[in-house]
Amino acid sequence: MRAGLLIGFVAAATATILLAAGAVVILDSRQQAAGVDLLSCDAGIGPSRPGQQSRGVADARALDQEQRRIVSLIIGIGEDRELSPRAWQIAIQAGMTESRLRNLNYGDRDSLGIFQMRPSMGWGTPEQVTDPPYQVNKFYDVLESVPDWQGIRPGDAAQAVERSAFPERYHRWEAMAVHLVETMGEVADPTGCGTSPAGTVVPPNPAAAEAIDFALGEQGKPYVWGATGPGSYDCSGLLLRAYEAAGVVIPRVSRDQYHSGAMLPVEQAQPGDLVFWAHDSANPETIHHVAMYLGDGRIVEAQQAGVPVHTRPISWDEPGLVPQAVRPGV
Repeated sequence: MRAGLLIGFVAAATATILLAAGAVVILDSRQQAAGVDLLSCDAGIGPSRPGQQSRGVADARALDQEQRRIVSLIIGIGEDRELSPRAWQIAIQAGMTESRLRNLNYGDRDSLGIFQMRPSMGWGTPEQVTDPPYQVNKFYDVLESVPDWQGIRPGDAAQAVERSAFPERYHRWEAMAVHLVETMGEVADPTGCGTSPAGTVVPPNPAAAEAIDFALGEQGKPYVWGATGPGSYDCSGLLLRAYEAAGVVIPRVSRDQYHSGAMLPVEQAQPGDLVFWAHDSANPETIHHVAMYLGDGRIVEAQQAGVPVHTRPISWDEPGLVPQAVRPGV
């Protein structure tokens, strides 16, 4: 850790356009409407890559009693402070990266403790930064001052606190931290996006049937990058027109369509929901493909050049599959 200063993150609010009661309503993607949480699952654990669960379980099993005591302390203090499970995950990833979740009495230069805090950089006295409760509370104090810490990838939030010369290291422990928060923290809805804060299940999509009918009716038409019909489509162009036919306006580009409705765990997708693929499935900014879920483990998509609009099976462990599905119009 180099300093106690923070790196600022600027999160641009994404506007989602929905058609409701005959009028176009613009909803900010960080607002709530009709009791449904339209956040990017910000209050929950995440993001994590599908298919990495076994790795996270294996990493967690390798922890000894000392490491697990520190995880319990991180979770317990986070609960006492009424911080979201996402904060616990960030702290676990930071602690595992900096010290392997051990209260070290040594480190680079004068770095000490679980998070390798440096007394010379204003983190506290040597006695304080080797006192576990002090360290965890201090980490959370600084985390809460990071702009949009709940809206960025957990490893990036950890880096904003730690100021490491090797920022990518924090992502290595993402799957393990998710597993620990879910199990040791007893979090029933680990993604935080399957239900609203009041416990209401994300409601069905009333436009789904019409959107599905349109998309299925376009099967066989060619893929052309940038095309939005009627003779050809790319992936997001097909879904733009499908939902337009159902009376719901969604953005043109797949990366923006990710912010076009309520989110839920991808494994809980229902007919009409949008599912996404990214170069880094834990980073929605790298989304490059979108399809519509049909139910029964199948999707309809405009996949790539040379492949016409078609349906195919989907596996929740496909490489690049983003952990959240989106329900437009909700």
